[in-house]
Amino acid sequence: MQNKNVNMASARGDAFDNEKYLKLQSAKIAERTKMFDNKLYMEFGGKILDDLNAARILPGYRPGIKVELLREMKDKVEMIFCINADDIEKRKIRADYGITYDVELLRLVERFRELGLSVAGVVITQYANQVGATRFKNQLERRGIKAYLHTKTKGYPTDVDMIVSDEGYGAQPYIETTKPLVVVAAPGSSSGKLATCLTQLYHEHKRGVKAGYAKFETLPVWNLPLKHPINIEYEASTANVGDVNMIDNFHLEKYGKTTVNYNRDLEVFPVLKNIVRKIVGRDIYYSPTDMGVNMVGKCIKDDKAVQEASRQEIVRRYLASLCEYKDGLYGEEVPNRIKILMDEVGVGVEDRKVVAAALAAKEKKKSEVVATQLANGKMITGKNTGIMTASAAAVINAIKELGGIEDEIHLIPPVSLKSMLKLKQEVYGENELNLPDVLVALAASEATDATVKLALANLTGLRGAEAHSTVILPKTEMDALKNLGMNITCTDVFLG
Repeated sequence: MQNKNVNMASARGDAFDNEKYLKLQSAKIAERTKMFDNKLYMEFGGKILDDLNAARILPGYRPGIKVELLREMKDKVEMIFCINADDIEKRKIRADYGITYDVELLRLVERFRELGLSVAGVVITQYANQVGATRFKNQLERRGIKAYLHTKTKGYPTDVDMIVSDEGYGAQPYIETTKPLVVVAAPGSSSGKLATCLTQLYHEHKRGVKAGYAKFETLPVWNLPLKHPINIEYEASTANVGDVNMIDNFHLEKYGKTTVNYNRDLEVFPVLKNIVRKIVGRDIYYSPTDMGVNMVGKCIKDDKAVQEASRQEIVRRYLASLCEYKDGLYGEEVPNRIKILMDEVGVGVEDRKVVAAALAAKEKKKSEVVATQLANGKMITGKNTGIMTASAAAVINAIKELGGIEDEIHLIPPVSLKSMLKLKQEVYGENELNLPDVLVALAASEATDATVKLALANLTGLRGAEAHSTVILPKTEMDALKNLGMNITCTDVFLG
């Protein structure tokens, strides 16, 4: 196994060239739009607003750069958002923020409206009278957001004649758009973006508009090697749905060039090609790679840093999958699959130094612990104090360290902590102050206490810091640590 500094790659913020990316990506999208009578439906894969995964594996990548890109083109861009009716019903969660897909979609719509981007509407896909989906449609419309219902397309995926007919795509509602570039996005995968694009394509061609389709997806990176750690990390991130990277055989056969794609796109491509040919009247793409416009691979400045960041993310994915398995989210095949990928890139849990630090501190302190590794490599720990949780203690200790504040100084007076805890016990029956409680208490003192103000100013220094808990943390604390920008993992043991 490799013995690397776990935070080395994330501490380096210069592995990706954001300005080059903005320039190349906008030019590529403009070029593709002109190919199709100046009307392009572009499927946006991955996270469109805060791509935290890309930021972790591409040190220096700005999580909101896709939004920057669209804002530069906002006079030519219109948005359509999709959400799967079953995901609404199952209350599917966006892991980075711990919020449901319907809440995330509302956040996306409001945020893009605030940024001055036009939102044509929201499509609820795979609709079959689900109660939650019907309620969500009503909620959208009462907020002044146009909502459309797409049922399963008749004939899909084998009967192309039925799919491309008034009984197939034609039976779905048409969404009026006015801009040349229509970005079709979603809170997460399997939301029906492709079907929405193709439905719109059908309706446009029926109206005499020779619109086209393209795909924008950050991962896997088509022009990096199949076994590059960043592409292996994509497999780890999608282990629960079984994505596997493969050489695009269609592209290799047509052009004699080796490019990377993944199994689902390769499997569906023959069907997609036939559908598009039926709509448009000719072949416009000869491979899944042809459909893409992603320029990320051309903007990496430090490949070694990207490789190391990707390896570390695979370890984090593995630790998270063990906890999710314990929580019953899926079977042991998911952590087993990620373990194989970890071995493939030559990294293990022991390469995540903050894990060993947390476990050693637990043994020494005889208490559950959260350990944090700061950007300078220094390890800071916090334990359950009987008044506050280990997460709360770890964050307080970390911001003290960052602010040069002496350890003996109490940011919150002990008498105040005891008073807060007494109230929490009486009202909620809980016996510890958690991280959100402690952050609110600090904020209450900021205006009158210069030391607290200094400590809180250093919360931003926790962004990108590595952290590990010796037990599975409750959702409130996981969400708080993630919102601080910390890369938190847990040992797969339940408290108590």
